[in-house]
Formats: sequence, C-alpha cells, structure tokens
Amino acid sequence: MKLQFLGHACFLLDDGVHKVLTDPFLTGAGRPEWAEKVDPDVIFVTHGHGDHVGDAAAIARRTGAPVCCTADLADAVFVPAGVACVAGNLGGTVRLSFGCAKFFQALHGGGAAGCPACGFLFEMGGRKIYHAGDTALMTDMTLLADEDIDVALLPIGDFYTMGPADALRAVKLIRPRLTVPMHYNTFQAITQDPEAFAAACKEAGFAAKVLQPGEEMTL
Repeated sequence: MKLQFLGHACFLLDDGVHKVLTDPFLTGAGRPEWAEKVDPDVIFVTHGHGDHVGDAAAIARRTGAPVCCTADLADAVFVPAGVACVAGNLGGTVRLSFGCAKFFQALHGGGAAGCPACGFLFEMGGRKIYHAGDTALMTDMTLLADEDIDVALLPIGDFYTMGPADALRAVKLIRPRLTVPMHYNTFQAITQDPEAFAAACKEAGFAAKVLQPGEEMTL
C-alpha cells in the first residue's frame, strides 16, 4: 500500500491494483503535467473550493474515473460538467472496488451553495487513512480515536483551516499511528513550517512525516 503526496491536499493511494486520487489541485498549483498523466480508478473531492475541485472533472473525463463527493456537490458541479459521480453524504459509506470510504464531517465552507464540506476515512489495502479535507479543529474528531487510523492527513496551513497548534490538538484526539501534514505553503496566506509541526508531534509522542510534492511512502 503506497501513499504519494502530489501537493496541497492531493494524494494518490495505490494498493498495487487500484488507485484513488484526492482533491486534485494540480494545474492551479503549477503541476499541469501531473494532471495529464495521473490515472486513478476513482477521484474523491472533499468540497467545492477551487483548490480542491481542481482538475477533477478533466481527469475524470480523460480516464473515465468517477468522482466521489457529496450528493450536493455532484449536482452542483460535476453532473453539469458531464462527469460520472458516486454521490454520498455525511455519515455514509461508499463501497467500491478498492475497499470503502466513509464521509466524515468537516468544519469548513462547502464552496458551493448548500454543499457541505467533508473528509474521508478510507479503508484500502489493509490500512485506514483519514483525509480531513479543509477543516477546523472540532470535538467530533474524538470519534476517530476508535477507528484505529494508520495515517491521518491533516491541514496545517491556518487562515482557511486548522493551523499547526490546532492540528496537533487534532492528532491528540484522533491518535493515528502516523500524521502527514497537508494544505500549507501553496499560497502566502498558508505559509507554515511542516517540519516544526512534525517535531511538535514527536515531542507529544506521535509520529509524523513530511512529504514533498511527488514523494511517496509505503504504509
């Protein structure tokens, strides 16, 4: 089971057979070549802001991969774009060829009228991976401590999402085996030091790893 960071909130999960792509903001982040070559089986989008919708529709049309998102976001953005969707909603679980993903609430604007933001709890390749999407710190994260999460992908950029201090508080609530920071340094407003965050996690007794765009790790 491999996890590759493609920048901002975009990750590629690969179990050797299936590939799952999240929040593919690639062209807008200066990586159009990645948008043209990535070949997922399914694309997950946490909410409707442009830095998360990104290249999702274009990649879906090129590869035939469906977009999995909330039903509201599907109706507002992807169905009108002619994209096949797997549309669920908060608290629900979708079961697909790679495994399953549960829609978990996120405390954030949805990016389109009436469309809630979410995160996803993936079960794939014998691992549990929580992609928090864009969220503020919230007490609902205590529910995730019972999920025995292998990797938590948490925003640390501040301004639009949790900052490093609140992300560390989230780690203490979720208690994952490993945390990977995301959603930082793409724009000036979310400039952060991810290594300082990883060091703070270690000091608190939790493992964290900073991935550079394009870098992958084996879980």
